Amino acid sequence: MKNLLCYLACATATAVLLRAQSPMPAPVQKQASPGPAAPVEPIRAIVETFRSHAIVALGNVEGGNEQSHAFQRSLIRDPRFTAVANDILVEFGNALYQEVVDRFVRGEDVPYESLRRVWQNTTQVEYEWDLPIYEEFFRAVRAANARLPRTRQLRVLLGDPPIDWDHVHDLQDLQKAMGDRDGYALEVLRREALAKGRRALVIYGGQHLVRRNTVPGAADQWARGVIARMEKDHLAGAFTILPETRRDLSALQPDVASWPIPSLAVLRGTVLGSTIWDPGPQRRAVRTEEQFDAILYLGPPSSMTASKLAPALCSDRVYMEMRIWRLGLIPPRLGRRLRRPVN
Repeated sequence: MKNLLCYLACATATAVLLRAQSPMPAPVQKQASPGPAAPVEPIRAIVETFRSHAIVALGNVEGGNEQSHAFQRSLIRDPRFTAVANDILVEFGNALYQEVVDRFVRGEDVPYESLRRVWQNTTQVEYEWDLPIYEEFFRAVRAANARLPRTRQLRVLLGDPPIDWDHVHDLQDLQKAMGDRDGYALEVLRREALAKGRRALVIYGGQHLVRRNTVPGAADQWARGVIARMEKDHLAGAFTILPETRRDLSALQPDVASWPIPSLAVLRGTVLGSTIWDPGPQRRAVRTEEQFDAILYLGPPSSMTASKLAPALCSDRVYMEMRIWRLGLIPPRLGRRLRRPVN
């Protein structure tokens, strides 16, 4: 009986997950008393969502969050996922090296010096993507593919614009090579996945996945990230998932403290969904449920851990000189703006 009740609860949640996406991010109707969010097993929910959505987007928690990446790897390794998904579009890879990563995840021999350029030579000058968890992601896809026939193997699509650092000498060169990062990623998704009838998991920072513009008085209610632009142009509807690692969700809904780790919960009509997304004095108040469809619970903030650069990389003089030089291209006041989509 217990198993049956669990199955019915999950089936009910899945039915909510499979709702049709509206063509516009319509304002959420006011609710007198939103109900509690209900946890379900996340991989099963994601797999079921892929049966009705070509695109599922999962936020990437930067700052080296190890729990977020552990979940990504567990999802990739799960045979239920590889049975329904075809591609994974990632922010943390330079599209100039698409052929290199294609060969690597297929299981071919690729020199490490060539492979590491995928994540070290992106448009982003910080060291974030040099953390071991990003290399582990590509190796997890390679390992998952080793168990699959060629026709079912996952393909990793590199979404960062194809910058050639041999031709970058100053900030203007970098900005020109960077171009419209979200627009480039959307074109990769359209050309390589949607146009071919393939299903893709999108792993990008949360700001690239939001739907609503939070700029007060903005003429366009849509945000400028990958998902908002895709849905605005009616290319496809996505199901978006926010991993919450910074806020203590149990302060908003006490029973979250007893949720299994990890858990996924639909946000629409819930206490968690009614909270304001990224509040600030210069931002229009937008509820979290207007930005994302579900939340991924990975544990309380106090349990989060961060990946660190490998000691061998820190002692690599050539690498450190390269990273310091690239960091020097970006004035501190511009760093965050260059990374995030512009609303």
